[in-house]
Amino acid sequence: LMRAGSFRLLSSQAYRLPTPPLRRLSTPRNLTTTPAPRNNFTMVATPETIEAMTPPGYTFPDHRLRLQQSEPEREPLVLVAPGSYSPITFLHLRMAVMAADYVRYNTNFELIGSYLSPVSDAYKKRGLAPACHRRRMCEIAAEQTSRFLMVDPWEAEQTAYVPTAVVLDHFEYEINVKRGGCNGKRVKIAVLAGADLINTMSQPGVWSPSDLRHILGDFGAFVLERAGVNIDEALGNLKEYEDQIYYIPQVVPNDVSSTKIRLLLRRNMSIDYLIPAEVIKYIDEHGLYHEDDAATNEKGKEKEVQ
Repeated sequence: LMRAGSFRLLSSQAYRLPTPPLRRLSTPRNLTTTPAPRNNFTMVATPETIEAMTPPGYTFPDHRLRLQQSEPEREPLVLVAPGSYSPITFLHLRMAVMAADYVRYNTNFELIGSYLSPVSDAYKKRGLAPACHRRRMCEIAAEQTSRFLMVDPWEAEQTAYVPTAVVLDHFEYEINVKRGGCNGKRVKIAVLAGADLINTMSQPGVWSPSDLRHILGDFGAFVLERAGVNIDEALGNLKEYEDQIYYIPQVVPNDVSSTKIRLLLRRNMSIDYLIPAEVIKYIDEHGLYHEDDAATNEKGKEKEVQ
């Protein structure tokens, strides 16, 4: 078993499935050894700033957050998946499950919580439904299909665009500052994203260098394989952060996307078995996604440089 580093092969035995060998970023590592804690961690946004940004009446969701480890020899980990979720799909939900399997069999982390963080209306991305609807669809999907996934509305309720680095600081504040971590240990917070997002991080001028240092250097990333993305090329430009990036192959390829769901809806075609049934019901009840995506502005999460 291996961890992030140089490009190598990962045996399918790690997933305990009779599949061909899977490639991932990795270097050998002893899974019984807990990584050294990072004692010099510094938040970009101060606790006072995070508190000032917190919407009135907001409560951090922790009903599925385990602050007592079952495997204390491992390092506690929380994954945060920021995104549009317009609408949420089964691939978004599978991403959380695949990451959980990967963490369990290929790292020395213990996953104690996983979050979806829908972007706010200030995101202005093509095809974006109002944040209140996207948040609710995520909540329906998480509560009805998952035993560990949670939806944090903090980012969705912001009136201004919030960079990913600040969103991660919010989780750092809620989990490690306010709640004191897990079993007295600092919880590692990491971003969970598709390889398409990491691809944009490798492109000069798209992301702020300081944000990249904070996201990848201080927090780290778990990256899911996505069709059409040359992960070798993308990660080749992020060499300095390779020990903080974990690449998750898709054992069963899935390329469903929110864009394809919206296209099917505009064509009055079925989206059954592509997204949860209760989410389909919600979309129908609220008449979502009947307008052309081009009717909205396009400013994606990938365009972090302000």
